[in-house]
Amino acid sequence: MTSRAVLCGILMLPSLSLGASEPLKIRVSPAVSFAPAFVRIQTTIEADADNRFVEITADSEGFFRSSRIQLEGDKAARTNIIEFPNLPEGAYEVTATLFGSDGRPRGHVRQALDVVSRGH
Repeated sequence: MTSRAVLCGILMLPSLSLGASEPLKIRVSPAVSFAPAFVRIQTTIEADADNRFVEITADSEGFFRSSRIQLEGDKAARTNIIEFPNLPEGAYEVTATLFGSDGRPRGHVRQALDVVSRGH
């Protein structure tokens, strides 16, 4: 029963962060949708003078979409919303990567997205 509780806890995580300080968070809505899906991706970025841009991707076996938002360091908006309309059926990994002034990643998060067929 303990392993089942751990598995449920992992599946309920809204995002995974690779950085300890969590300079970046992501929320994908909805997490499951019918094709063609309209998906909204919200990023929350901690203010930092070194922030230069955030790149958001939706990647599945048969489809890829990305968007990049320029940031003005600590003057940039904390919350950014990107919309990806018309995503075809597939199991997606949605990622957001925050880059600094040196061009290197400062934070990376990901969340699963399932776009399913309507079954016609």
